[in-house]
Amino acid sequence: MASPKNEGFLTDQQREVLKIAVQNAEVLSTSPSPRSPTSSLLLQELYKNGGGGNGAGGGGGGKAVGAGPKHVRRCHSGKFVKVKKDGGGGKGTWGKMIDTDFDPCLDQIDPNDPNYDSGEEPYELVGATICDPFDDYKKSVVNIIEEYFTNGSIEAVISDLKDLGFGEYRNYFVKRLISMAMDRRDKEKEMASVLLSSLYSTVLSSVQISQGLMMLLESIDDLALDIPDAPEMLAVFISRAVVDDILPPAFIGRARKLLPETSKGAEVLKIAEKSYLTAPHHAELLEKRWGGTTRLTVEEVKKKIIDLLKEYAGNGDTTEACRCIRELGVPFFHHEVVKRAITLAMEKPESEAKVLKLLKEANEENLISPSQVSKGFCRVQESLDDLSLDIPSAKTAFNSLTKKAVSEKWLDPSFISLASANGEVSDSEHAKLHRFKEEVVTIIHEYFSSDDIPELIRSLEELALPEYNPIFIKKLITLAMDRKNREKEMASALLAALSMEIFTTDDVVNGFTMLLESADDTALDVLDASDELSLFLARAVIDDVLAPLNLEEISNKLPPKSSGTETVTMARTLASARHAGERLLRCWGVNTGWQVEDAKDKIAKLLEEYEAGGDLGEACRCIRDLGMPFFNHEVVKKALVMAMEKKNDKMLDLLSECFSEGLITINQLTKGFMRVRDGMDDLALDIPVAREKYGSYVTRAKEDGWLLASFA
Repeated sequence: MASPKNEGFLTDQQREVLKIAVQNAEVLSTSPSPRSPTSSLLLQELYKNGGGGNGAGGGGGGKAVGAGPKHVRRCHSGKFVKVKKDGGGGKGTWGKMIDTDFDPCLDQIDPNDPNYDSGEEPYELVGATICDPFDDYKKSVVNIIEEYFTNGSIEAVISDLKDLGFGEYRNYFVKRLISMAMDRRDKEKEMASVLLSSLYSTVLSSVQISQGLMMLLESIDDLALDIPDAPEMLAVFISRAVVDDILPPAFIGRARKLLPETSKGAEVLKIAEKSYLTAPHHAELLEKRWGGTTRLTVEEVKKKIIDLLKEYAGNGDTTEACRCIRELGVPFFHHEVVKRAITLAMEKPESEAKVLKLLKEANEENLISPSQVSKGFCRVQESLDDLSLDIPSAKTAFNSLTKKAVSEKWLDPSFISLASANGEVSDSEHAKLHRFKEEVVTIIHEYFSSDDIPELIRSLEELALPEYNPIFIKKLITLAMDRKNREKEMASALLAALSMEIFTTDDVVNGFTMLLESADDTALDVLDASDELSLFLARAVIDDVLAPLNLEEISNKLPPKSSGTETVTMARTLASARHAGERLLRCWGVNTGWQVEDAKDKIAKLLEEYEAGGDLGEACRCIRDLGMPFFNHEVVKKALVMAMEKKNDKMLDLLSECFSEGLITINQLTKGFMRVRDGMDDLALDIPVAREKYGSYVTRAKEDGWLLASFA
């Protein structure tokens, strides 16, 4: 028998394992878990290395080592079981080599055992694919676009997209459509533009189109790797969307703010703006950019509209006429249908009833949108002079058609008031308005050259047509938007001056309403018209030309969800932002905007110098040198407050002298008193006698005649 000292025929490695086993014998015998890491590893190692046997020279060692761990196992139920040696053994044999993959305890798992744990059963991992709705949507969209490029059926695309659902993902459809078209021929590019125009307002919103194009702008760097001229093509798609009236021109300005200046996306916007949207006859050029393989030219569309209206005038089939209008596939051009229909009614009075019936039904079916109806009427109104040469009764007939359309509720009632304000419906007013427009354009151009506000005010007073003041405001801002920032700043300064001298708040409100009503047409010539109009509106609020409530009044006069209401909302946000005053006074970056804050400091200093014993004449000269007569109400306000603080009525002598010299007008004096009155609650906290003093100042001003007796 082998001596315990030499441990039989064990190798050095086996001896080391045996040593570890002996040291951990207590752990092995008392372990509460059959899956204890230590016991499991040791048992496996012993089996693997074949520690001992019953053969000669090895029996004793095998017994000593294997008695516990080799033949006794703890099963999953916690009981110890005796394990056979598994192999044709017997006395004097080595037995069968142990299979290291065999785990005897697994055979002992008994579901009826109180300690049974189902987690110890053998299990098999089964893979399952997680379903992402967006992935399914992307695959479906690709199939829809592929089919469209094959068969050209817009109706099938509309039906498929509606059946597919997931309206929140349709911005991806826009992106995918254009990116797939970019990698194809001009035919598919034209088809993509036509499809976007056809889906607009029925399946796609302007916001979704904007989001899809924004996604393309952000990923244009990757697209350019596969399609080298992708930036140029995307610029054409964006420009075409603007021309087709499915994307607001303001998109370019907004997108530019969200993209790094050095990015390819910014380059795309620059190409669209400079190379396409500002080019002469850009609309016609973009219509034919892809070859016009699937799209009718403007001339062809006009001819088809004329033909279908003539046919309708003959047979009176409204359903067939609506079907023909729908088949044209140009919802953005329906204003031409309205214009031609009205013209036909004026040329042939006997067809008037049929025309009104067609336009009413087309509007009720949402075939022709309210904005397209209004735009069509506006286009006829603007061409009444030329129409009157061929149709003497054109103006009278147009006036009659307008009233009937409003009474039947398919034309916005605001159109009549706007037309009346423009003076273009009435024959007696037309010639006078025409002369007024010509003269004010000359006056405004002279002002932009001379920057002479008093001269402009004098010229307007000589015209003596206060009923046309809103038209002057519209003309002023429209001309300024087409010029540099200097002229825009001058227009804002002039508007502030006029609001105190000769314009009422209603004049300003009506003028901006007219501007916003025609914002879509203005945007064809001024790309960022919406952004600039919002700045003019917000600046008017900061300059006290308009009150914040006036913005709500203007918004209520505009069609809901129109570009005009969006502009008013943007202006309201700008005017209510933190530090809006400082930013908006510098919104044009030049001229008077930055001088206003400086002027306030100069006014405070000159009044302090005068109060300290200065010369009355010198103080008047300093006020005159400011060169901001529209801002003299600030002089009045600060003078009154300083008189209250210093308890010195000397400031009233200055105001009286300024009024006597014509330096500060009664309107500016009135506004200054009103500003003090409006801030009286705050003033009274610092100056307890503020209300008493203010009352005495009002009394003196009325007595001296430099404040109206009706002022309260």
